[in-house]
Amino acid sequence: MASAHDDSIVRAEQVLTSEDERYAAVHLNETNETKESAVVEIRRWIEESDNLRVRTDDFFILRFLRTCKFNVEKTKMRMQNYYKQRSDLPEWFMNKDPFQSELQELLNMGLFLPLRKRDNQGRVVIIIRGTRHDPRIHKISDICKIGVLATEMATKNYNAISVYGIALFIDVANPTMRHAVQMRPHVIMNLVHCWQSSYPIRVSVLNIINAPEYVNVVLKIFRSFMNEKMKSRLNVYTQKTMQDCFKDIPVNILPVEYGGTDGTLQELTEYWKNLIEENRDWLISDENDQLIVSKQ
Repeated sequence: MASAHDDSIVRAEQVLTSEDERYAAVHLNETNETKESAVVEIRRWIEESDNLRVRTDDFFILRFLRTCKFNVEKTKMRMQNYYKQRSDLPEWFMNKDPFQSELQELLNMGLFLPLRKRDNQGRVVIIIRGTRHDPRIHKISDICKIGVLATEMATKNYNAISVYGIALFIDVANPTMRHAVQMRPHVIMNLVHCWQSSYPIRVSVLNIINAPEYVNVVLKIFRSFMNEKMKSRLNVYTQKTMQDCFKDIPVNILPVEYGGTDGTLQELTEYWKNLIEENRDWLISDENDQLIVSKQ
């Protein structure tokens, strides 16, 4: 299947195309008028806030507005949630220098790999290789941090990701009991909260692939924290049903290991590792942003 959105993320698009603008108007309530007034209102709200010390550039504010379909009050709530989660989980969101040895090792594994071209719905597809690491050595907080780095990098290079959202494919092939133990309820709770209420991006589909038969034990915990909309976007594919998991994804954007024609996983790993390293200063530039929590 050919992709209707052939442009590569490599091009670092920061201006929406006319096609993107039409989609945003229909699906996100975004017009030039609503965009201008909403950005001004959110910027004023931040500047007048007693507890938010964060950036106020258009690029950043629009990510939240689009995720919330230009509902200003929901945008304010999501932004508060985002900075509250960062405050609660500094081990996920802070100290993101990719040249740290523990992060270098994980980057070399290719755990979080956005594809380099959009799918036929305009989305960025991200393959997460959730069981590739060694849970005896690698901390779940560092793995989540790699996820933040990869997603931020994809967002920087492809502005319209905030318009179309992302499709997540979490590959859990050959899990061990240690992998399962790492996914404790508080980790799952925070991941779900991030996807559905905090991070400025829309997850349009969440596919668990190569799942073992006993995966329902962990998925039951996942679903307990999900709202109905997120539950409806969750799909599980066992090794027996893997042939169906990429049915809506064009072959020409997938790596060869997943039946595609757009290079290998190793090439994709090296591409994102290099890009993250080159953008190191930008990726850590938000670490002074904060929600000031008053102490009672």
